[in-house]
Order: sequence, then C-alpha cells, then structure tokens
Amino acid sequence: MTYKPDGYTDLAPYLIVADPDACLDFAVAAFGAERLRRITRPDGTVMHAEARIGDTVLMVGGSDGRSAAHLHLYLADPDAAFDGALAAGGTAVQAVADQDDGDRRGGVRAPCGTTWWLACQRTP
Repeated sequence: MTYKPDGYTDLAPYLIVADPDACLDFAVAAFGAERLRRITRPDGTVMHAEARIGDTVLMVGGSDGRSAAHLHLYLADPDAAFDGALAAGGTAVQAVADQDDGDRRGGVRAPCGTTWWLACQRTP
C-alpha cells in the first residue's frame, strides 16, 4: 500500500463552495472531468466529491458561502477550453491571449464562483 491512492498527485486542489455538484458539473461539461467519488452527509448534501482532470484530482466540499478560489489549468488548447467553459455556463473574466510570461491564457468564472485560468505554454 502506498501513501496515496493510485493515480493521485501529491497535491490536490480542494475547493469549498456553496454548491459542490454545480462546481463538478461545470468541470465535467467544460473540461471533460471524470467524476470519481461523492460522499454525502445524512441530509444528502455533499460532504466531499472528486473529479479527475488530466493527471490531477480536484476535490470539492460544501459550505454556506461562495468560493473565491482560482484554479490554473494547463491544457493543449486553451481557446477550445475557454469556448467550452462559456458553453457550460461560465462567464468570461479575461479572453484567451498571449501573455508576457510565455503562456497563452484566459479566465472563466464558473457558476459556483471559482475562476479557472486556462493556459498552454507558447512554442518559443
């Protein structure tokens, strides 16, 4: 037995949001996330849920407030991901564009309040 589940990275983003199901629904619709675990409280609300995006597991828990969290996601085509995120109900924060730091990046706010920064490294 290892110190972590198979296929999990050492560090996982963990978001505490008002509506964990909506947060993961957005990740599935916008970025093709694969749902993993969902653990509920006795009243049926989400205590903990997970989804995999690429090589990373996103963990989500519920709270009474809104999230001010930001996630940075490297992927092959940030333009397509940005369009997919808008189609999934996201709101544009910043259009995808070449940035001074060598990335091509844009931002989308999910309905649960989380801002996703979508990026790829530009070819030198």
